[in-house]
Amino acid sequence: MIATTLWIVALGPLALACIGLLPRENTRASALSVNRFAVASVFVTLAFALATAATVIATGPLHTPTIGVAGIGVSLYLDSVSSAMFCLVSFVGLIVLSYSRNYMDGDARRTQFTRDLCLTLACVLTVIVSGNLLLFALAWIGTSLGLNRLLIFYPERPAATLAARKKFVASRLGEACLILATFLLYRLFGSLDYPTLFSGAAALHASGVVPPEIQAASLLIVVAALLKSAQFPTYGWLIEVMETPTPVSALLHAGIINAGGFLVLRLANVVWLSQPSLEVLAIVGGITALFGSVVMLAQTSIKVTLAYSTVAQMGFMMLECGLGAFSAALLHIIAHSLYKAHAFLSSGSVIDIARASWTPSPGGKPHPARQLIAIAGVLAVATGVSLVFGETLAREPGVFTLGAVLLLGLIHLVSSGIDESPSFFVVGRTLAYAAVVGVAYFGLQFGAQHVFQGALPSSRPLAGPLDVFIVVTVIASFTAVTFLQSLVPSEGGSARWQALYAHISNGFYVNTVANRLVRRFSRNYRTPFAERDA
Repeated sequence: MIATTLWIVALGPLALACIGLLPRENTRASALSVNRFAVASVFVTLAFALATAATVIATGPLHTPTIGVAGIGVSLYLDSVSSAMFCLVSFVGLIVLSYSRNYMDGDARRTQFTRDLCLTLACVLTVIVSGNLLLFALAWIGTSLGLNRLLIFYPERPAATLAARKKFVASRLGEACLILATFLLYRLFGSLDYPTLFSGAAALHASGVVPPEIQAASLLIVVAALLKSAQFPTYGWLIEVMETPTPVSALLHAGIINAGGFLVLRLANVVWLSQPSLEVLAIVGGITALFGSVVMLAQTSIKVTLAYSTVAQMGFMMLECGLGAFSAALLHIIAHSLYKAHAFLSSGSVIDIARASWTPSPGGKPHPARQLIAIAGVLAVATGVSLVFGETLAREPGVFTLGAVLLLGLIHLVSSGIDESPSFFVVGRTLAYAAVVGVAYFGLQFGAQHVFQGALPSSRPLAGPLDVFIVVTVIASFTAVTFLQSLVPSEGGSARWQALYAHISNGFYVNTVANRLVRRFSRNYRTPFAERDA
């Protein structure tokens, strides 16, 4: 009975889709009415999401019968993973739609903007609550098409059109991979329903036999997720969407960009069976995280900085999945989405605050030996706290790696505590701050593992030399970046540092090459999504 009533959840995305198909009227009164209906629909959707999340906690996963033939059709499925994402996207959607009411006031096409935003949000919500890979794939494609319309909301802006074209290519490749993976999974399991897929994957894990179809399907799923999440080197479109209205950026960076990670998490029981697929996730994610983090530091535009931050965070999330820390990746998605939505919507205010509170740099040259002592102390704190929670490097490589990188952000605090004339009180206090941050991080990870237990595979320990190499390389790379960053204030005036800064600020010209390729192959070509609405 409870599972049957789950169909009520579909009313939220359905209502948003209906709003997106309303007749076009660009009067101010019409725009306000459409926005009010949209906000009300998302508010009700959020209420449904919270209610179903409580039901899932009380009774376990919920799924509806499939409307279709031979395991192919339409159904809904909600467990702790999809419930958390459903609540998250509904909440972010409510905030974005409410914000856009005033933000788009006065724009001649504000009604069309709300309609496109509702259609895209409806597709994202359908991706989350789908219980069959067919519905998942259709909603996934709808999300890409809706996002393309939002990206070229102002088609007269060349940068917007260029970003949409690059996104168009990446989306079509990702969708082809997802469709082919869906075909392989259906051929192997005879159904596209999640319960059948999950039970079949569990049986294969118990038998220890991984057929070639699983290896191929897992790799295709990983490629689709990497393309969707703007991983290196296909990240360029994400940093060029600043020509769109700010609400689009907020929804994109806080919700839509997470679709790739959600695909991996939703099919984690299948991907977990393929060690090569996990290694691809870890390698590409690690490279992307390092690249995005470094390039972000040299940006002068706050929105471009936030975009590179998203690239880096998606890389960390893929790295966690590749190292088997699926619950950590889901917690990362939730935290990043809330932070990034707020960051984009308040970006203008942040600039004003920064200008009002600016103070000149004190200068000085930190002693390298003390920097190394601070790094050693922070990593020692990370190791000690991880032992307390049982999330050590060998047992939880993904959780430990992200925790070590997080605590490296406290290096400047710790090094300032031991600089000049240090005292035991100051040194102890700064290390205590690091310990508090470590306890908070590892404690949240410990809680996430228990909350999502059963819905996601258990954490995977270090599986071999390649995993060890990836973890050591990631931690060492971010340690080196932190150390070199401390030298910039004193060495930044040299020609060598200025040349390096120019290369970093341009992203080592990876996106420049991509732009040239897109312009060359799309010359005199206009995608159907670039046509301005009549």
